[in-house]
Amino acid sequence: MTDPNAIQPSALDQLPDRDPEETAEWQASLDAVAKAAGPHRAAYLMRRTLERAEGTGIALPKLLETDYVNTIPTAAEPSVPGDEAMESRITAWNRWNAAAMVSRGSKHGVGGHIATFASAAWLYETGFNHFFKGKDSGEAAGSGDQLYIQGHASPGIYARAFLDGRLNEQHLDNFRQEAGGNGLPSYPHPRRLPWLWEFPTVSMGLGPLSAIYQARFNRYLTNRGIKDVSASHVWAFLGDGEMDEPESTAALALASREGLDNLTFVINCNLQRLDGPVRANFKIVQELEAQFRGAGWNVVKTLWGTAWDELFQLDTTGALVRRLREVPDAQVQTYQTRDAAYIRQDFFGKDPALVEMAKLLSDDKILECFHLSRGGHEARKVYAAYKAAVEFKGAPTVILAQTVKGFTLGEGFASKNANHQMKKLTVDEFKAMRDLLDLPIKDSDFVDGVVPYGHPGADSPEVRYLQERRAALGGPAPARRVHPVAPLPAPAEKAFASFDKGSGSQNVATTMAFVRLIKDLVRDKETGKRWVPIVPDEARTFGMESLFPSLGIYSPKGQTYEPVDRDQLMYYKEAENGQILNEGITEAGSMADFIAASTAYSTHGEAMIPFYIFYSMFGWQRTADQMWQLGDQLGRGFLVGATAGRTTLTGEGLQHADGHSPVIAATNPAALTYDPAFAYEVAAIVKDGLRRMYGEAAPGEDPNVFYYLTVYNEPMPQPAKPQGLGIDEGIVKGLYRFNTAETAELSPTANAPRIQLLGSGTAIHWVLQAQKLLAEEWGVAADVWSATSWTELRRDALEADAALLRGEERVPYVRQALHGAEGPVLAVSDYMRQVPDQIAQWVEQDYSSLGADGFGLSDTREAARRHFGVDAQSIVVAALAQLAKRGEVKATAVKEAREKYGL
Repeated sequence: MTDPNAIQPSALDQLPDRDPEETAEWQASLDAVAKAAGPHRAAYLMRRTLERAEGTGIALPKLLETDYVNTIPTAAEPSVPGDEAMESRITAWNRWNAAAMVSRGSKHGVGGHIATFASAAWLYETGFNHFFKGKDSGEAAGSGDQLYIQGHASPGIYARAFLDGRLNEQHLDNFRQEAGGNGLPSYPHPRRLPWLWEFPTVSMGLGPLSAIYQARFNRYLTNRGIKDVSASHVWAFLGDGEMDEPESTAALALASREGLDNLTFVINCNLQRLDGPVRANFKIVQELEAQFRGAGWNVVKTLWGTAWDELFQLDTTGALVRRLREVPDAQVQTYQTRDAAYIRQDFFGKDPALVEMAKLLSDDKILECFHLSRGGHEARKVYAAYKAAVEFKGAPTVILAQTVKGFTLGEGFASKNANHQMKKLTVDEFKAMRDLLDLPIKDSDFVDGVVPYGHPGADSPEVRYLQERRAALGGPAPARRVHPVAPLPAPAEKAFASFDKGSGSQNVATTMAFVRLIKDLVRDKETGKRWVPIVPDEARTFGMESLFPSLGIYSPKGQTYEPVDRDQLMYYKEAENGQILNEGITEAGSMADFIAASTAYSTHGEAMIPFYIFYSMFGWQRTADQMWQLGDQLGRGFLVGATAGRTTLTGEGLQHADGHSPVIAATNPAALTYDPAFAYEVAAIVKDGLRRMYGEAAPGEDPNVFYYLTVYNEPMPQPAKPQGLGIDEGIVKGLYRFNTAETAELSPTANAPRIQLLGSGTAIHWVLQAQKLLAEEWGVAADVWSATSWTELRRDALEADAALLRGEERVPYVRQALHGAEGPVLAVSDYMRQVPDQIAQWVEQDYSSLGADGFGLSDTREAARRHFGVDAQSIVVAALAQLAKRGEVKATAVKEAREKYGL
């Protein structure tokens, strides 16, 4: 049996030791200290030695955890500039009004959250008073800092905007009541309150992920020479419970790898999530410290207030620090609600040295420490942490600030498990809070049990101080501003017109057509540099490798190696000013990139044109929540779902076979979803998207949209654009007639049965085959329509219905387009039938559809299409069935066709 106390082999044993005797002396010294003074003293000396080594530049692995104490000692804290007493009064008013707003709204049943801001008030106030740069900041003009506010803390931000005059009492009374048009959204929401909020954050996990990529995109803009935003700092305010979301920590390594010292996470460690403790039996601060240190971040722990200084001075044996490390978070929460006797017994009574320490402490001192004194509740502690963060170079910083959830709200709230669900205080609780905060609010101000808002006056010292501090930092914050910039000039028509003539004898996939279009557009002298190509490690799949040497792949380190393919024309080229963002295998990271780029027009006053190309199956299905975030943030750009459709990608099977992304996309009001069939349609849609989002939007058009284009990877003949008026309009609106049986030169007989075939994307090619089979083998004349957007057709029809209810005469475009077309309509898609069925109720003809419903499977394209019943022969049978139902072909024709085609 192995002796567990025996010295185990070390990885260092394989390395030569030039002085084994010296090594043995060091080890013996450590053993002697541990034996004479105890293991804790030995550990303390080792940590001091490691600190000294790090400080002198000796390369050693860092410890992942430090003691459960503040990173910055009290003696090392800088003094806080400004008037601390004044800032305390401002914070008190904000605490009061945040609680009052939510409590007053409770009578309408709209709810709200009180406890989060109560715990984080000083984390925000210290930043607003001393650190957060506004849009008019001299060093970060037009950009300022980017603030990702914790969603549940929004009442406190509204309270501050009320104090500085940006909101009034009516606004506060309309918290969570937006339908009337003068309300406040429950959480940060740029689309609902676009002058205040820049970033939607309450879908937890997306805020920290987006903050990292925003900081990275700031560097991208600077390194590419678009705009110097090196003075902008990104601040992400997060909850300790939120860090459980995988997105919260998904990009920590990216932030450290690229040295994003323009980024600070502030994690409010109040030790509670929505239902109870974050880590009931463990310590969330220690866990997060190890996680962030391991990822290469600078970690600042701000745990204890100044009242604890006396206790740490008495801790000559290290017993206090040991006890703080071993007490689980749920017990720390319990101490906050118990009396001094309980704390003496349960906390101090576990160690003889602590028993002796407790004898030197009064009950009041114990209660002050365990009930009130947290680092996140003291301006001096928070200021020291923030200053250390902005001054640290070479890595991002995370501040772990310990607070009490529901702080200052009274015994009924503070540290209670249910406080996240508690929406109001009683009048007596408000009066107790008033007395604690020392606010000049009279009992008579409570009319009929309604808590009053509090305001010291527009010309009061508090408001003047607040406004002066914000003026010095560059204006109000948070604030969103759309800069009055000129529309981007339209690219040369040649780039789009080159697709009108078709591909001749060459087969081309629309994926390749899109890439070719982008190659031309990035060469445009005016707008080419504003394109931001984003790809999650699939550029070669989509034929984009030719862009590597010409545009370069962005890397803040450039290219520190010789690429293995340097002797090839299309070699892998990284550059500090590279234009392509190749994110590796992370769709979530790529979407975060896209969001940062798509909103640069407001964040930085620089219009950027991102396109993010991805396997369509791994876009909306995997990152749909970020697409909602994109819409919420009013982003603009092009999402491109490549290898789209359930049967277009050979052999890959279930996880790669997209039959539903347009369904998910249709649920997003900001997404304009297109499934183009031909290369010239791709060009027309991109051209219109550039006009609408970056050029001159038509009256009534919202430019704050994004386009989702599905493109297929099957090489097919690309026809020339049909001649005639209204083709481009039809492409953009969602439907146009591609040909008729006559223009297709299929020579139908006189009075032949006729059917209208609608197809989208890759399905158009099977529809065209079916058109020929119907004419040649069954004597049926079919007209073919290209349905570029089922979703846009539906939205137009819904708007027409709404107009009719208002008494306006309006006919849906889809009905106008198909009006008078002979015969029934058969719609065909490579997606589930729900996609083409979106328009069914507005089609005046008999309507039916074919689609690829069910799970995908691995096989050839032909076999997969036969399996789903969407190939040309299946379309013929479905068309004959429609006509037979109307008595326009023999009923036996359907059976004959099935037997003929082996269906």
